[in-house]
Amino acid sequence: MRPAPDFSLSDQHDVRHSLGDYAGKWLVLYFYPKDDTPGCTTEACNFRDARDVIAQLGNAEVVGVSKDSVSSHKKFLDKYHLNFTLLSDPEHTVIEAYDSWKPKRFMGHDYIGTQRNTFIISPEGKIAKEYIGVDPQTHVIQIINDLKALQHAA
Repeated sequence: MRPAPDFSLSDQHDVRHSLGDYAGKWLVLYFYPKDDTPGCTTEACNFRDARDVIAQLGNAEVVGVSKDSVSSHKKFLDKYHLNFTLLSDPEHTVIEAYDSWKPKRFMGHDYIGTQRNTFIISPEGKIAKEYIGVDPQTHVIQIINDLKALQHAA
């Protein structure tokens, strides 16, 4: 396992969070393209609905990251009653550090944006599992199953 890149970003309440804040816990750090869009809303609501189950697995936390602003995150969180932290990375430095800033194509247009990726980070701050280009419909089930397996192996 390789060390997870450190971060220091503001959440939906403009409070700073860093990797060290989650030491001793499992962290599900997921990167998504844009607040309040269909796939991102599906993924966020699935994490919301499974948060209690995830939390029971090694006191795990869920944290979402996109380049949207703090105020956008607050609106998204309030609209869908999200029960976890969203971090704002407008300069996409953390998104890039986790190799999630990639060329994309949408409706015939090429651009660079956030790839939907997730990382399970161990209580020791190491990347235990990574998921690249996830399906927002089924991804949470993968996370729960893998957290169970990682806990069993620990």
